[in-house]
Amino acid sequence: MDYELKFSRYNEYSILIEWPAIMDENMLKDILNFKNIIEKKYIKQKVEVINAFNSILVIYNYTIDNINDEIFRLKALKFTEDDLVDSVSKLWKIPVCYDDEFGIDLNEFSKQKQISKTEVIELHSSAIYTIFFIGFLPGFLYLGGLSKKLHLHRKSTPNLNIKKGAVGIGGNQTGIYPQNSPGGWHIIGKTPVDFFNAKSSPPCVFNAGDQLKFYPISKSEFLDLEQDVKHGCFQLKPLQNA
Repeated sequence: MDYELKFSRYNEYSILIEWPAIMDENMLKDILNFKNIIEKKYIKQKVEVINAFNSILVIYNYTIDNINDEIFRLKALKFTEDDLVDSVSKLWKIPVCYDDEFGIDLNEFSKQKQISKTEVIELHSSAIYTIFFIGFLPGFLYLGGLSKKLHLHRKSTPNLNIKKGAVGIGGNQTGIYPQNSPGGWHIIGKTPVDFFNAKSSPPCVFNAGDQLKFYPISKSEFLDLEQDVKHGCFQLKPLQNA
């Protein structure tokens, strides 16, 4: 499918390429494929290419003297490059404890949605989610694929201290807070898994295009895994290529 793209100068070193403002898996594949093509074609120039859910930011290591020429080059690359670039995505399985101690908004969430907590957990943990992009915090995964039955606008009053590992729902998305942070999502559980470690290489093992599935664990299992993570005895590995 062809998408209407907008190319514009972001600053003197960067060009922003925007797709329609929708969250769509086919569009994500198009974004990631073009990202890989740019990285492949510009390998000698060593450009940095950053993707968000509906855009790519191409950052050059030099000032762009003629923005129109450079945009023309990128457009030509997009619309004449027919070959798909191989991109390996992974499937990750993430443990989540939905106990009331961790799912601090679960009771209120289930009341607002008029479904039981059990159904919330079943719906949340049965889906396979796609990682669309990583931000606003390092390691914060924006996931698509949340059941429409669980869509709920963000909280009117944000929580000023959401704990690291908290699993939340905001609007039509679910995500995991990689560190302590303010936030307005409804917190329904917590994972003991580290999603960002500045001392590791890479600091975040997940990539846009990867898939993720949650599975429920008990509070005792959570505490055991938390200790394993703390002492370096737990290593998250993908189940397979998605």
